Amino acid sequence: MSLSILIIVRRGEDRAQCTIQPLRGTPGLDFLRYPLRKKPDLSRHLLLAPGAPPLTAADASRPLLLLDANWRQAAKMRTAIEPVEARSIPPGWRTAYPRRSKIHADPDTGLATVEALFAAMCVLGRRDDSLLRLYPWRDAFLALNRDCCETGQLRMNQTV
Repeated sequence: MSLSILIIVRRGEDRAQCTIQPLRGTPGLDFLRYPLRKKPDLSRHLLLAPGAPPLTAADASRPLLLLDANWRQAAKMRTAIEPVEARSIPPGWRTAYPRRSKIHADPDTGLATVEALFAAMCVLGRRDDSLLRLYPWRDAFLALNRDCCETGQLRMNQTV
């Protein structure tokens, strides 16, 4: 993985439910704790966020930024890192993560952090199945998104 990826993890996240923490130590993935002691330079980063313009192959040279928290907390975290340009995962991707909240609704397009990272890498033409190596719902996620994975690769190959 030659792409630089920064993941900001909210302090207090339940490690048992965290999908991205098992990837600590993976080359190319840098982790910071939120609240941030000092805001890093994010001027070149693209934040993966719902509701933003879709990520495309044209974004392949930009480092990615992911916020690891529940949806409500991620929205609060975003204010601490603004301004930062954002992109969303293109439509069609579906989560395999078993949602449990009975209080708050998750976005229909909501993916677990590791799922969003994997999807982004597919869209950028850098599919890396090792990102899902420790994800308990790996097989279900890949089955749900088989077409998206292949389409992302095809789009990238056609634009190169």
